[in-house]
Amino acid sequence: MFSWLKREPKTEEVVENVLGELKKIYRSKLLPLEEHYNFHDFHSPKLEDSDFDAKPMILLVGQYSTGKTTFIRYLLERDFPGIRIGPEPTTDRFIAVMYDDKEGMIPGNALVVDPKKQFRPLEKYGNAFLNRFQCSTVPSPVLRAISIVDTPGILSGEKQRVDRGYDFTGVLEWFAERVDRIILLFDAHKLDISDEFRRSIEALRGHDDKIRIVLNKADMIDHQQLMRVYGALMWSLGKVLQTPEVARVYIGSFWDQPLRYDVNRRLFEDEEQDLFRDLQSLPRNAALRKLNDLIKRARLAKVHAYLISELRKEMPQMFGKDSKKKELIKNLGTIYDRVCREHQVSIGDLPDIKKMQEVLANQDFTKFHSLKMSLLEVVDRMLAIDIARLMGMIPQEEMQLVSEPLVKGGAFDGVEDVLSPFGYRKGEGIDAGYGEVDWICNRDRARTDPIFESLQPIDGKISGAAAKSELIKSKLPNNVLSKIWKLSDYDQDGFLDIEEFALAMHLINVKMDGNELPTALPTHLVPPSKRRAD
Repeated sequence: MFSWLKREPKTEEVVENVLGELKKIYRSKLLPLEEHYNFHDFHSPKLEDSDFDAKPMILLVGQYSTGKTTFIRYLLERDFPGIRIGPEPTTDRFIAVMYDDKEGMIPGNALVVDPKKQFRPLEKYGNAFLNRFQCSTVPSPVLRAISIVDTPGILSGEKQRVDRGYDFTGVLEWFAERVDRIILLFDAHKLDISDEFRRSIEALRGHDDKIRIVLNKADMIDHQQLMRVYGALMWSLGKVLQTPEVARVYIGSFWDQPLRYDVNRRLFEDEEQDLFRDLQSLPRNAALRKLNDLIKRARLAKVHAYLISELRKEMPQMFGKDSKKKELIKNLGTIYDRVCREHQVSIGDLPDIKKMQEVLANQDFTKFHSLKMSLLEVVDRMLAIDIARLMGMIPQEEMQLVSEPLVKGGAFDGVEDVLSPFGYRKGEGIDAGYGEVDWICNRDRARTDPIFESLQPIDGKISGAAAKSELIKSKLPNNVLSKIWKLSDYDQDGFLDIEEFALAMHLINVKMDGNELPTALPTHLVPPSKRRAD
């Protein structure tokens, strides 16, 4: 679906079909409804081809000095034009970090007139914003698959919002609608949520599925403090996000300096792997995200049509139009109730009433259109037929995309590092003993060999029943012990010799230490005598 992904020739045809269909469906079936009822004046601007073609984007939001810019540097493993890092508020602008063969900077006013970029609708926020908006282009392999947007650090107090000179939360809302992932960064030392940060998080509502939380700089506190900080963060987020689900919080220290407290090193490594794999999934899920956003947009456009037509119906033909307009805006909640009742619309699908009242105050109600069922029927058919057909095409696309990770380079290379001894969990768990001359199970033979002999082997082997009497002492579930038996009985003769028994005991220790068992026995764990037989 996306020209920015490496793919096989057959894949390109499937991908372009999905992309072309999505554009065509929007232009021919949803856009007419939006234009007829002035949807773009109330909600989101018209979608351009660049909105469909854009790479997945990640939006970073947080208070000042939480490590947003350093996080980008950590991902790319390099600086980018315009980077400024320090304990004071350094990033005072929106910076879109995107791929290009040459390193450079594009100012905001030039960026919004570039038809190849998706930022054209941002010109409505004026020069005050555009002067603090730029694109930094970097030839980083990470940016071949994703783009990253850095945002100004948020300070506390009311003065910050006034002094910006543009609608900061409005810009955040615009980005939130279009990005694939929103990362809220918190500093382990600064958990207080300022007034503007609260408003910023509230502006992200409706996009809860995109939000991930990162508790950064967690190495600066010890284990006991970290537990307290984590609990305080969850309590604060619960009040602001107001969602029934507990937000996923990734704990770590995303920079390239030594850890101050390394007692949680394993936790940080596990959390980093989880976060990076989540980000690596974005290109594969981008088609589904664009489709899902189009469905949400279609539902909102339908509701908008019901509201506008209802307001038009209430307007008088001749006299008292201004007073009636004020009355309708004041009593908009009554109109909302009527729309829900007459058109079986969920109250949650209706736009924010206060924002709607603000926009309606500047509209001419006499130019509103009455309900045109033919336009709504076209959108209903689009949702029932066309969207379902596209949903069926997306799995084909995902299957035909190259199986290797699509986000590569920079810090993401560590996710798949199987070569260096510093790769994730290298030399641990099932990987322990890899590349060593001596068989790792020999290290515990002084303990396991006497146990084997006590089970009264016959011709150098013990039966399954004899092995079971010892293995169940681990208290592992039967399904896990069954897997260990199958991996250990390398020659599949239904018995264990002394080496296979040592292997079984090693695999039990691996599992007891919290590691996963492999589906097939790695080469370095094959008993030495069996290697000679092979």
